[in-house]
Amino acid sequence: MKVSLERSVLLKAMSQAQSVVERRNTIPILANVLIEADGSTAHFRATDLDIEVVEKTAAHVERGGGTTVIAHTLHEIVRKLPDGAMVEMTDNGATGRLELRAGRSNFSLTTLPRQDFPVMASSEYDCNFTAKAAVLRRLFDKSKFAISTEETRYYLNGVYMHSAETAGGKVLRCVATDGHRLARIDADMPGGADELPGVIVPRKTVGELRNLLENEDEDIAVSVSETKVRFATNNTTLTSKVIDGTFPDYTRVIPAGNTRRLEVDAAEFVSAVDRVSTVSSERSRAVKLALDEDRLILSVNAPDSGTAEEELAVAYGDEQLDIGFNAKYLVEIAGQVDRENAVFLFNSSGDPTLMREGNDETAIYVVMPMRV
Repeated sequence: MKVSLERSVLLKAMSQAQSVVERRNTIPILANVLIEADGSTAHFRATDLDIEVVEKTAAHVERGGGTTVIAHTLHEIVRKLPDGAMVEMTDNGATGRLELRAGRSNFSLTTLPRQDFPVMASSEYDCNFTAKAAVLRRLFDKSKFAISTEETRYYLNGVYMHSAETAGGKVLRCVATDGHRLARIDADMPGGADELPGVIVPRKTVGELRNLLENEDEDIAVSVSETKVRFATNNTTLTSKVIDGTFPDYTRVIPAGNTRRLEVDAAEFVSAVDRVSTVSSERSRAVKLALDEDRLILSVNAPDSGTAEEELAVAYGDEQLDIGFNAKYLVEIAGQVDRENAVFLFNSSGDPTLMREGNDETAIYVVMPMRV
């Protein structure tokens, strides 16, 4: 194999590919990226056995072929090369090394046989549809903060993507929860997604998706089966196993009868919560909300370090209410609001609280209170 690419093109391909490679590997081949060149195209493939990413890019191919090389090493070399450099990679089968040349720089990297590289088996996908990158990015970005990190509840370690019925018809929905807070985000149903089987997209896959969804206007081909999910652009394909488990019935924890309505500027609220929680103990980070006529007092009482209080002008016209929350959860939920004011709907100090952006019901959040 002998192939030449411009440094920025190679860096983009390697950045996407190497990000799925785990730093510590007990299986040496999994630390490598598979490079294959044919015609006028180079493919870069990396996997951790649960996720596989394939990056395709145009290249000057003098001699077709393929090899595998340590992904992080190659990525670091390319990253440190000067802008605009032409990078020539030659696989020397006799020495078992990949020779890399760029200007006056020369590198010789150890390789492993391409036939040892595990390629994820292709799957028969039950559902195929296309959605704009901006739509998918909103669905996953606004829900991923609520993914559980508790390994024993593995079925909560991802985002549940499925089709759901609403009063206005079917929607494409993403839900995540860790038992303390919940995010439920809806989007218009793309054509072909009506029969989408519910799948739990793992946390790492959701993180890797961020790079794929950078261009908001790009069309993303989504394919889903009971065991795998695939997201593809013209140049990048991300395939992942889904979490083998049953996502709980989240509809039961979304309150329907909360009538006490608080409306507050989301950015001001986040800043105020962040300020007063500075004195709270890291273990509980409890912040108390005292609501009265058009007035909200945020307070923290930490016996070990001190107290803090801040008053905000808000829109609130119901009975007086005192309720406590984990400050981190409040900041993360209110931080999802990017257009309108945050609207909180309360029932009592012991019941789950609902939050949404203004009157937009396509994104709703639930947070459990705590005693203060």
